Amino acid sequence: MSEAVAPRPRLLYVEDDAEIAAMTLEVLRETYEVVHEADGLAGRDRALRDSFEVILLDRRLPGRDGAEIVRDLRTAHITTPVLLLTALGAVADRVEGLDAGANDYLLKPFDFDELLARLRALRRGYRAEGRRRGVSDWTYLPDTAVVYGPSGERIALTSTENAVLELLTRSPDHVFSREEIARAVFSSPDAVTTVDTYVHYLRRKTATDLVETVRGRGYRAGAER
Repeated sequence: MSEAVAPRPRLLYVEDDAEIAAMTLEVLRETYEVVHEADGLAGRDRALRDSFEVILLDRRLPGRDGAEIVRDLRTAHITTPVLLLTALGAVADRVEGLDAGANDYLLKPFDFDELLARLRALRRGYRAEGRRRGVSDWTYLPDTAVVYGPSGERIALTSTENAVLELLTRSPDHVFSREEIARAVFSSPDAVTTVDTYVHYLRRKTATDLVETVRGRGYRAGAER
């Protein structure tokens, strides 16, 4: 059976300026698994479809404005932290982005060390906010790999079980395909049978509704009650 590995954090980067994107991608790829889109609509659709730990988003994009993309994501209940890149120095423009749901902004041109530091800070804050998650009738603590049942029973998870549940609960409204889970947890889109095995383990330890099956699409976290 495949063993879980620690994948690099996934980052979505949406930037249409080819020169800026090329330099920034070179830096980001030293730390992150980066998905790059150059169009606002394509970036929005990718953010709605896939799971990321952090999103780096230009303010002015073809197809869909950065602030509009953030608003779309928050409307869809996607809570992934967003760092907005903007060449717009006016306070009103920065306020609009933050009010739309962005977590932070950085003015262009920016220093790469500051960019990486802000991304780290956003990820730390997001993990801290997510340390206690409601899943069905259960309370899940991803940092300690423990779930507490409706009657207070404590269930310890293995590292792989925890990795699967942490991924699902990170975006609770997102339906993850088996291939998507396999790629994120086992670094192989071919490990779909292993995904099914660990979903079975989670359900056997807790409850069948902890992880929901969406027929023909994949799995998602059970709805909080």
